[in-house]
Amino acid sequence: MSDINQIKTDASSRMDKTLESLKADFGGLRAGRAHVSLLDGIMVEAYGSLTPIAQVGTVSTPDPRTLSVSVWDKSLAKNVEKALRESDLGLNPAVDGTLIRIPIPPLSEERRKELSKIASKYAEQNKIAVRNIRRDSLDEVKKLKKDNLISEDEEKRAENDIQKLTDDAVKKIDEMLALKEKDIMQV
Repeated sequence: MSDINQIKTDASSRMDKTLESLKADFGGLRAGRAHVSLLDGIMVEAYGSLTPIAQVGTVSTPDPRTLSVSVWDKSLAKNVEKALRESDLGLNPAVDGTLIRIPIPPLSEERRKELSKIASKYAEQNKIAVRNIRRDSLDEVKKLKKDNLISEDEEKRAENDIQKLTDDAVKKIDEMLALKEKDIMQV
């Protein structure tokens, strides 16, 4: 019986990690407001290697429409500005010594729809991941049954429990997507 519990626990924790991954993906999607996670993927040429922007300065949000990066080493300010301009976020930073201000432009209707489609794609990828976890878990349960380690009743109960975990995870993904789309479409 502990094998079945282990399979369910493993499936549950893997599904939770999938939800965390989706949350991170959604965090990188800009919804017209400044948020420090917006710059997470930007790498800066610093001391001969590419470094995450958070490791060369402090990223903050002085107001809902502005991000700022306070660069620790003045010699890196130009590199940070260059990395921001060359990112696919469409940002136009202004350098003032070691402080770089980044105004976040309001999103056009077309860009909002595009971001909404990207959010849907992320959600669908994570639903597929959840279904793969379900498939793997059910395969493990079937193997236990085949090896006569569990009864048919235990197999059915485990399958129902795993399906419930899957349904809950998919429902959470749908809820997260609905919230993100609402956030994106909000003017």
